[in-house]
Amino acid sequence: MALQLAVSISRDSGESLTAQIQKFIRQEVQQGILHPGTRLPATRRLAEDLGVSRSVVVEAYAQLSAEGYLEAARGAGTRVTGHLSRDAVVPALLDEGPVPAVRWDLRPGGHNAPGVPHREWLTAYQRILQSPQPVGTSYPPLAGEPELRVELARHLGRLRGVRATPSTVLVVAGFAQALALLCAALPAAGITELAVEDPCHPGQRRFVQDGGMRVLPVPVDDEGIDVDALAATTARAVLVTPAHQFPTGAVLSARRREALIRWARAVDGWVIEDDYDGGLWYDDRSPRPLALQRTGSDRVIYAGTASKLLGPGLRLGWLTAPEEILHELLRVRARHDLGSESFTQLALAELLRSGVFDRHVRRLTRRCSARSDALREAVRTQLPGAVVLGPAAGLHACVRLPPHTDEAALVAGALRRRILVRGGAAFAAAPRGAAPALVVGHAHLPLSGVAEAFRELGRVFSGQ
Repeated sequence: MALQLAVSISRDSGESLTAQIQKFIRQEVQQGILHPGTRLPATRRLAEDLGVSRSVVVEAYAQLSAEGYLEAARGAGTRVTGHLSRDAVVPALLDEGPVPAVRWDLRPGGHNAPGVPHREWLTAYQRILQSPQPVGTSYPPLAGEPELRVELARHLGRLRGVRATPSTVLVVAGFAQALALLCAALPAAGITELAVEDPCHPGQRRFVQDGGMRVLPVPVDDEGIDVDALAATTARAVLVTPAHQFPTGAVLSARRREALIRWARAVDGWVIEDDYDGGLWYDDRSPRPLALQRTGSDRVIYAGTASKLLGPGLRLGWLTAPEEILHELLRVRARHDLGSESFTQLALAELLRSGVFDRHVRRLTRRCSARSDALREAVRTQLPGAVVLGPAAGLHACVRLPPHTDEAALVAGALRRRILVRGGAAFAAAPRGAAPALVVGHAHLPLSGVAEAFRELGRVFSGQ
């Protein structure tokens, strides 16, 4: 039967097409518009009707089946579940709300951070509170506590090679606030469009769009962002992850780095450098930030965060930027809040000053390096033909699957075995026929967990 379903999607949305289809069907079921037992179109038919790749619909159906909204039977097609649970059932692949009960959660993101060193933080807070100088008796400076800006400037210069002074550092409540401030400040310079890497974190695309700026996706390859494709757009600002592209792991090549700076100068624009994982590098020394370029660093806004190194719950991040944009960011911030909380800023300054932070990063590097090695070995043994892309770095890895692999079916099959993992398609702005892939967070796992999770993935993979 050539069934039809009036699904509404938009290619201009910040959400992936898969997420839009899932959201539409989920809402129709919840509102009683799609009744229990209703048969839905075949994945191929719906894909043709919507003008999308079949894998987009397959993944949407698979996720909704895993959530309990849909059920599929051989020869009977896909139907709305006859008896829906009264418990809330929500999407699991875009980090929105609770997730199904799983054995292994392999998604990248905040939950994948190894965790705050509690004892060290407690000691730092005690020292701050016992200081003879009164703390927290007035509102913090909008740019951040002076002690933290001094320590951050030293830390960024020593560990990341970033040219920064206390006067060019702005402390923010994580990268999310930094991006919100930039989306509000850039229009003052006549910039209303922001180019982003494609693929990238889907939440960032939505965040930029909700911030009032037009999003312009620019493709990424093994050398990082395609600067020629960027130059073909009307953008005058771009958000990039050059040291360890998210999610592919690509490192921006020297040729592309120079071209990116030339582009920024030519359009009188800005490069927003998101150094999100803080230089966690396990093979060799990590690439230096764009903000270190001998020429053109005045076109770079460098952003860092404590989310990956210490924990996302701290809500601490920082920007270094030329004065002209920094002053505008402070003016924007003055209209929205009264600065970041002082006690945590001063505690982080104490960790940096005492050397505790450096020791923590060394421990974290050893831990994550071991898990990265275990992941590469597990991919080699359990997913024949698959390849881990990029260098051994960061808290996640992108695993390129063999061309014949049904990515959506693998993700759905993994969920049935209580493994939550994202396919590469979830990060793309629109389906482009990219090679099938998995994006795997590994830093939080025990070493045995990496092997066990991939053994289960291997069973699903071998059954395709």
